[in-house]
Amino acid sequence: MKKSMIYSLLFACMAAFAACGDDEVGSANPAGEVSCSPTELNFIANGGEQTVTVTANREWMAYASADWMTLTPTNSMGKTGTLSVKVAENGTYDDREGTVTVKVGNTRQVIAVRQPGIPKPAPDPSMNVPEGYEIDWYDEFTGISLGSDWTYEVKDAGWVNSEKQAYVNGNGVTEVSNGTLKINCKKVDGKIYSARLYANKKKGWKYGWVEAKIKLPKGSGTWPAFWMMPVDESDGWPTCGEIDIMEEVGNHPDYTSSSIHCYSYNHTKGTQKTAERLTAGAESDFHVYALEWTENYIQTYVDGNPLLHFDNDGAGNKQTWPFAKEFYVILNLAWGGTWGGAGGIDESALPVTMEVDYVRVFHKK
Repeated sequence: MKKSMIYSLLFACMAAFAACGDDEVGSANPAGEVSCSPTELNFIANGGEQTVTVTANREWMAYASADWMTLTPTNSMGKTGTLSVKVAENGTYDDREGTVTVKVGNTRQVIAVRQPGIPKPAPDPSMNVPEGYEIDWYDEFTGISLGSDWTYEVKDAGWVNSEKQAYVNGNGVTEVSNGTLKINCKKVDGKIYSARLYANKKKGWKYGWVEAKIKLPKGSGTWPAFWMMPVDESDGWPTCGEIDIMEEVGNHPDYTSSSIHCYSYNHTKGTQKTAERLTAGAESDFHVYALEWTENYIQTYVDGNPLLHFDNDGAGNKQTWPFAKEFYVILNLAWGGTWGGAGGIDESALPVTMEVDYVRVFHKK
C-alpha cells in the first residue's frame, strides 16, 4: 500500500475520532449554550412535580444531586424541551436542598431545588412532664423517616460483645410508620442485619430526665437496649462511663434491667451496679423506661416505678462518677452475643422488631 493511501486512512480515522469524542477532547463539537427557566424550584414537604423549560443550541442531558429527585428525561436530542423534576415526600423534620444540572457540551446550568421538612409536632399536651422539668428534645416518630438528629452505626458482625448481627444503614433495618420507629433485626442471604441509632451524638445532654416508650421483641437471641454513652469517650471504656436505662434478653423474657458502668463498677470485674425486675408484658406491649440523672444520683424507672439507684460518692473521682459530662441516647437491637446468646439462639424467630413510640429528653426548669 502506498504511503499516501496510509496517511489518508490515518487522517480519516483521526477526524472520525475527533468528531465522536467527548466534549472535553478536541474542538469538533460546537460550544454548548443552555438556559433554563425557572432556575429555582421550591416544593412542599409532601413532594410533587414541577417542570423546567430548557433552551439549548444542541442536545442536552440532566442529572440530580440526590436520590430524592427524579428527572424526566435525563437526555434529549432536541434543542428545546421540558424537563420534569419530581421530588419525593420529605418525611423528616429537616429542610433539604439539592440541585439539578443541565449540561450542554462543557456548559452547565444549575437549578436549585429546596424542600422543607414536615412541621415538628408540638409537645403532646397530655405528655407526662416530670415535676420540676420541661421538655428539651423529643421525637414522636410522626414522619416517614428519621431526621438528622439520628445517626446510624455501621459495623460488621462481631464488632462488639461477639454479637452476630452487622449494624447497617439500609436493608430495611429501620422503618418509621404509624407513629412509631421500628428497629428490625433480619436475616438476608445468610447474614443478619440490625440497627444501632444515636440521638444528638455530637452534642448530647448533661443531666436531665430521659425516657422512651418501647415494645420489646420476642425470641431467644434478642438483645434490645435503650442506653447512653458520653460524647467524649477519650478515656476509653469503662472509664468514660455508660448508663444502661433498659436492657433485656429474649432468653429471659420480660425481665428488664438497668445498669451503670465505670472504671470501678463494671461487668468485667463483676462489680457493675445493676437492678432487674419482671416487667410483665414487656414483649407484647409498650412500657415506659426512664432515667433521672442529676449531679447527685442516677435513678431509673419502669412505668414510673423506681428500679436502679446509684449515688454520686462526692469524691470528685471519675473512676466512680464519670457522669458529670454530656451523654447521648442510643437505641439498638442486637442478636446473640455474650449476653443475648448466652442461653441459645433461635434463628427461626427472625425477623424480630423493637418498636419505639417516642424518645423524650427533659431538663430542669
